[in-house]
Amino acid sequence: MNLKDVLALPSMPAASPSYPRGPYRFIDREYLIITYESDPAAIRAALPEPLEPDGSNTVLYEFIRMPDSAGFGSYTESGVVIPALFKGEHVNFTAQMYLDDEPPIAGGREIWGFPKKHGLPKLCVVHDTLTGTLDYAGVQVAVGTMGYKHQHLLYDVNGHKQCSSASIVAKMGKTQVNLKLIPGVDGELAIAQLVAYNLTDISVQGAWSGPARLHLVPHVNAPVADLPVRKSLGGLHFIADLTLPYGRVLHDYLEGQPARSQG
Repeated sequence: MNLKDVLALPSMPAASPSYPRGPYRFIDREYLIITYESDPAAIRAALPEPLEPDGSNTVLYEFIRMPDSAGFGSYTESGVVIPALFKGEHVNFTAQMYLDDEPPIAGGREIWGFPKKHGLPKLCVVHDTLTGTLDYAGVQVAVGTMGYKHQHLLYDVNGHKQCSSASIVAKMGKTQVNLKLIPGVDGELAIAQLVAYNLTDISVQGAWSGPARLHLVPHVNAPVADLPVRKSLGGLHFIADLTLPYGRVLHDYLEGQPARSQG
């Protein structure tokens, strides 16, 4: 390969890149999001400065089924998202993510700094219950349940439009923030950033609310329970198409730091 060939590659390995260039389009992406009250001290400990708690003491636990993801395939994801503030702006900080597909693990970490690890999440309907689970290293560390389609947020019982999807689009379009940490070849951090992105081209197919419960189990390598459930506040279930574009740097932790010796 010459220089032009190398620079044209979208990702590693060169023989079979893990993922193509973006942006990345997702079709029929299905969410179960359970909002719950947690411990304020645990929330503060999980948020890297300069992010601050938003004062709500809430955490979002997500199960997401992605059957049609351009460049990434079909997979399921589960994780912890914390509502926070960045210089007064309300943002969502992604604290933990677990999924079952290598390309989005590699791409998510390398491009946007998503905190992705390999796990076995599932999202499915079991009789009258929308059920999300996460298994890690043989242990079921998260179980989320929601009454299946108890209240349609977009249509009434007669199928008449009762509200727009704007509120769901606004939630999905909120600025999302990740802590991106990538070491250099010397083992020291080469990248240490808060990275932001905003989903675009969002089209909501359906949205429902209902009662929900969440159970988290302590695990050393999947510490979702470090943000303990004090009270489940409700569930949100929706299906949408969207585009994940590239992101931007909000904060560079290495800016202004003395240069490291190369010798």
